Amino acid sequence: MVGMKKAFGQTLKSFSQMFPIIIGVVMLVSLFLALVPAAFYAKVFTGSDWIDPLVGALVGSISSGNPVVSYILGGELLSQGVSLIAVTAFILSWVTVGMIQLPAESLMLGKKFALIRNAVSFIASLIVAYLTVLTLSFL
Repeated sequence: MVGMKKAFGQTLKSFSQMFPIIIGVVMLVSLFLALVPAAFYAKVFTGSDWIDPLVGALVGSISSGNPVVSYILGGELLSQGVSLIAVTAFILSWVTVGMIQLPAESLMLGKKFALIRNAVSFIASLIVAYLTVLTLSFL
């Protein structure tokens, strides 16, 4: 029972720390949706099964962030008509590839390791996106 109380307290603390971030993201996404016309998505995401995941992975790699935030952005992209495969590639690369953190990662872990890890993560995000959508098509 003591362990359960401790776990509940830690969960509550984590949620209270993430709540302002989630609210901020929702507000930023709302602002972004108000400022960016729906035609923008049609220009960036063409509907191609090969180009859209690559675009999604590139955008996610450049704008890396928190997984919780990526789900909110991914949901908004899906509601704007962006394909599931592109959104999946975006979310995976958002979380696993870190171009913004590359200089710090290079200093801490070495340039070669950081570059290889990011390249492998980028390729893996595309492969997993295709496999995810393929798996969902069977269900």
